[in-house]
Amino acid sequence: MTKIKMSELSPLLDDQELKELDAAASKAPVFDDDSPELTEEDLAQFKRINHAKRNKQTASIRLSEKAQIFSRSYGKGYTSFLSRLIDAALDDPQMVKNCL
Repeated sequence: MTKIKMSELSPLLDDQELKELDAAASKAPVFDDDSPELTEEDLAQFKRINHAKRNKQTASIRLSEKAQIFSRSYGKGYTSFLSRLIDAALDDPQMVKNCL
Protein backbone atom coordinates (compact mmCIF):
# COMPACT_ATOMS: atom_id res chain seq x y z
CA MET A 1 0.00 0.00 0.00
CA THR A 2 1.26 3.42 -0.87
CA LYS A 3 -0.01 6.49 0.89
CA ILE A 4 0.10 9.90 -0.73
CA LYS A 5 -1.42 13.22 0.20
CA MET A 6 -4.11 14.83 -1.92
CA SER A 7 -1.71 17.72 -2.51
CA GLU A 8 0.75 15.27 -4.12
CA LEU A 9 -1.71 14.09 -6.78
CA SER A 10 -1.29 14.97 -10.40
CA PRO A 11 -2.80 18.34 -11.32
CA LEU A 12 -4.18 16.58 -14.41
CA LEU A 13 -6.92 14.86 -12.36
CA ASP A 14 -10.38 16.25 -13.02
CA ASP A 15 -13.06 17.03 -10.41
CA GLN A 16 -14.81 13.68 -10.88
CA GLU A 17 -11.56 11.76 -10.27
CA LEU A 18 -10.85 13.81 -7.15
CA LYS A 19 -14.37 13.09 -5.83
CA GLU A 20 -13.85 9.36 -6.43
CA LEU A 21 -10.59 9.46 -4.50
CA ASP A 22 -12.26 11.31 -1.61
CA ALA A 23 -15.03 8.69 -1.53
CA ALA A 24 -12.52 5.83 -1.60
CA ALA A 25 -10.54 7.36 1.27
CA SER A 26 -13.58 7.14 3.56
CA LYS A 27 -14.27 3.46 2.82
CA ALA A 28 -13.06 0.67 5.10
CA PRO A 29 -10.80 -1.96 3.51
CA VAL A 30 -12.39 -5.24 2.43
CA PHE A 31 -10.37 -8.36 3.26
CA ASP A 32 -10.78 -11.72 1.50
CA ASP A 33 -8.85 -14.95 0.85
CA ASP A 34 -6.63 -13.24 -1.71
CA SER A 35 -5.99 -10.24 0.52
CA PRO A 36 -6.35 -11.19 4.20
CA GLU A 37 -5.96 -8.75 7.04
CA LEU A 38 -2.41 -8.95 8.38
CA THR A 39 -1.64 -9.46 12.06
CA GLU A 40 1.13 -7.66 13.92
CA GLU A 41 3.20 -10.86 13.61
CA ASP A 42 2.65 -10.89 9.83
CA LEU A 43 3.68 -7.25 9.54
CA ALA A 44 6.81 -7.84 11.64
CA GLN A 45 8.09 -10.22 8.93
CA PHE A 46 8.32 -7.41 6.38
CA LYS A 47 11.59 -5.60 5.94
CA ARG A 48 11.59 -1.85 5.35
CA ILE A 49 13.81 -0.84 2.47
CA ASN A 50 15.12 2.68 2.28
CA HIS A 51 15.81 3.06 -1.42
CA ALA A 52 17.34 6.51 -0.88
CA LYS A 53 20.29 4.94 0.97
CA ARG A 54 20.62 1.95 -1.36
CA ASN A 55 23.88 2.14 -3.26
CA LYS A 56 23.75 -1.25 -4.95
CA GLN A 57 21.96 -2.14 -8.14
CA THR A 58 20.44 -5.49 -8.91
CA ALA A 59 21.95 -7.43 -11.82
CA SER A 60 21.47 -10.88 -13.25
CA ILE A 61 24.59 -12.86 -14.07
CA ARG A 62 25.22 -16.40 -15.15
CA LEU A 63 27.41 -18.38 -12.77
CA SER A 64 29.07 -21.71 -13.28
CA GLU A 65 27.88 -24.53 -11.06
CA LYS A 66 31.20 -24.38 -9.21
CA ALA A 67 30.75 -20.64 -8.51
CA GLN A 68 27.18 -21.19 -7.31
CA ILE A 69 28.12 -24.01 -4.95
CA PHE A 70 31.15 -22.12 -3.64
CA SER A 71 29.34 -18.84 -3.01
CA ARG A 72 26.22 -20.44 -1.51
CA SER A 73 28.38 -22.44 0.89
CA TYR A 74 28.92 -19.15 2.75
CA GLY A 75 25.21 -19.13 3.65
CA LYS A 76 22.99 -16.12 4.14
CA GLY A 77 24.48 -13.02 2.56
CA TYR A 78 26.30 -14.92 -0.18
CA THR A 79 25.21 -12.36 -2.77
CA SER A 80 26.96 -9.62 -0.76
CA PHE A 81 30.00 -11.88 -0.65
CA LEU A 82 29.89 -12.18 -4.45
CA SER A 83 29.57 -8.41 -4.79
CA ARG A 84 32.65 -7.82 -2.63
CA LEU A 85 34.55 -10.52 -4.52
CA ILE A 86 33.75 -8.88 -7.86
CA ASP A 87 34.71 -5.45 -6.49
CA ALA A 88 38.06 -6.83 -5.32
CA ALA A 89 38.69 -8.46 -8.71
CA LEU A 90 37.84 -5.23 -10.55
CA ASP A 91 40.36 -3.35 -8.40
CA ASP A 92 43.11 -5.73 -9.55
CA PRO A 93 44.13 -4.90 -13.16
CA GLN A 94 45.97 -8.22 -13.55
CA MET A 95 42.87 -10.14 -12.46
CA VAL A 96 40.77 -8.25 -15.01
CA LYS A 97 43.34 -8.96 -17.72
CA ASN A 98 43.44 -12.68 -16.83
CA CYS A 99 39.65 -12.95 -17.10
CA LEU A 100 39.27 -11.29 -20.51
